[in-house]
Amino acid sequence: MRKILFIDVDGTLCSPLYNKPPVSAVEAIRKARENGHLAYICTGRSKAEIYEDIWAIGLDGMIGGNGCYVEDHGKTIMHQKLTAEECRDVVDWCRERDMEFYLECNSGLYPSEKYKERSFEAYRKKFGKEPQYGEFFERMIYGASPYRDDVNKISFRLNSWEDYLAAKEKFTSLHVGCWGGDAPNCSHGDVSPKGVNKANAIHFLLDYLKADKEDTIAFGDEAVDVPMFELCGYSIAMGSGNQSAKDAADYITTGTDEDGLKNAFIHLGLI
Repeated sequence: MRKILFIDVDGTLCSPLYNKPPVSAVEAIRKARENGHLAYICTGRSKAEIYEDIWAIGLDGMIGGNGCYVEDHGKTIMHQKLTAEECRDVVDWCRERDMEFYLECNSGLYPSEKYKERSFEAYRKKFGKEPQYGEFFERMIYGASPYRDDVNKISFRLNSWEDYLAAKEKFTSLHVGCWGGDAPNCSHGDVSPKGVNKANAIHFLLDYLKADKEDTIAFGDEAVDVPMFELCGYSIAMGSGNQSAKDAADYITTGTDEDGLKNAFIHLGLI
């Protein structure tokens, strides 16, 4: 029976160390699609962050911005964005709290003045070596106005967990999330339109495809993936992922750099 696969990108499809898909994951997805299954990435990234090496795998579409954007075979079927006023409010609030941020749009990523600098500092402090971010910072668009009307979501570096709690209190009409670790040790908060999450976007896509959630399988590694774990018929957490994802999953595979996706596909009989 055909399955519909929803695969997170960072830490699931892509190596947390090298920010690239392991060869075994690429081959597994291609083989699964040859076997008649559908494969969608379901990611916090916006479309501008889906680089050529990911599309080259062969995919049926994507859910981006943690559920802001849904695409099937090149056709946009749903897109929720922050209004220009909402964007301005979040940007001004981040500046007041001395938090660096970046705007996530399908047209590109637009960082605040010191976002790159502070990200590199945090990486060196955590890992004790020079950052390995791949194309992420190279492709950012620097110097543009942060006041825009095409923003999927805004991610900001947390100075402390209190920043996230303050965002929840401040932006009650929007969705406030966090990522980059398990709470209260997340590195980032984010703000997106109300009602946005991976599960709602999957539900929207399934309605469009006239498909049943029992035929879906979710693959992820962080707390932000838990809603799609709860919706989908079966869920897989990466062995290198956060404990919150492992606790919510039906099965835990090996780490991303230990052929985790391939081993999960074999376990499920997809390949």
